Amino acid sequence: MDVKTKTMGTVSVDEKQIINFPNGLYGFEEFHRYAIIEAEYQPFYWLQSLDESGLAFIIVDPFLIINDYELDIDDKTLSEIGIDSPGDVILFAIITVPADGQPITANLQGPVVINRKNNTALQVILSDSKWTTKHNIIKALKSKGTK
Repeated sequence: MDVKTKTMGTVSVDEKQIINFPNGLYGFEEFHRYAIIEAEYQPFYWLQSLDESGLAFIIVDPFLIINDYELDIDDKTLSEIGIDSPGDVILFAIITVPADGQPITANLQGPVVINRKNNTALQVILSDSKWTTKHNIIKALKSKGTK
């Protein structure tokens, strides 16, 4: 399937790359279908809306940023997207790259949870105050000993 993207023109995506968000993302509830597309710079990906070409988010595996990242999501919430076991889960954090030169941050409080078996996803809000919506990526990587 050809997808018109925000930053890469038109790209071809496989059906396996298409993710359905029954409830949308917070603030973008009306958009339900997205494709996960590799970004030019690894380990980042684009979460590109299939409904609005101008809507895309940079995402990353949160465990690459912080080793002790943990989520406490109740089984009822996970069952909304058909997750039966932890092995069904793929996690991503949405990245913010401010235009004003402020630090690049990851939203660790509102991760994207994907069921790898059925490509259905949701964004959850974690109640643990340890995680924020503006977790400084560079600072976190330096504290891990990575540059």
